[in-house]
Amino acid sequence: MATARPIPDKEALPKGARTRESILRVAVDLASVEGLEGVSIGRLADELKMSKSGLFAHFGSKEDLQLATVSAAREIFTEHVIRPALSEPAGAPRLWALCLHWVKYVEGKVFKGGCFFAAASFEFDSRKGPVRDAIANAMQEWLGVLTRAVEGAKKAGHLKASVNPEQFAFEIYSLAIGGHWGFQLLEDTKALDRVRVTMRDRIKALATPKCPSLKLPR
Repeated sequence: MATARPIPDKEALPKGARTRESILRVAVDLASVEGLEGVSIGRLADELKMSKSGLFAHFGSKEDLQLATVSAAREIFTEHVIRPALSEPAGAPRLWALCLHWVKYVEGKVFKGGCFFAAASFEFDSRKGPVRDAIANAMQEWLGVLTRAVEGAKKAGHLKASVNPEQFAFEIYSLAIGGHWGFQLLEDTKALDRVRVTMRDRIKALATPKCPSLKLPR
């Protein structure tokens, strides 16, 4: 999740790769609603009206399928949140863009059941194994992206020198998770608006006079 790689041209992909990508798009949506543990060869075969043998040609086991699903979700997150933000100037504008795109990604239901990683993180946080490790690695990389954005804002002179990048990145992440909870579980339509305002207020509280204006979306 840390690096935004170029998006491959789907038409240029071999047929097998395109089929696999289509299968995983359904898998991530299914996992966001029913949980990653519910994503199995049999369950996905039912959802796609495919044979189990057809799916085994792409994924040799349930664990292989789950790991591929995490990887696919990671690419989708990068495409919707990280890549657009990296086009903004380094400093507070890029940090603010990461915040806004994260909230927009939740609000826009990029995954059918809300944020894939918010759901998977709580589902697997007390488990052991490769799937849990893959989810944790993705979240560590996302926190790393936020931390580097805060460091960039400090370097640009937009945030005070006393700001701890890791601490502030954790605060931003925690606010986003809280907003997701309110929006999804409590069906609070104003929850994400509150998160945007709180994120901006936190950045402004730590900003220097050099910090550009941070606008809320209309």
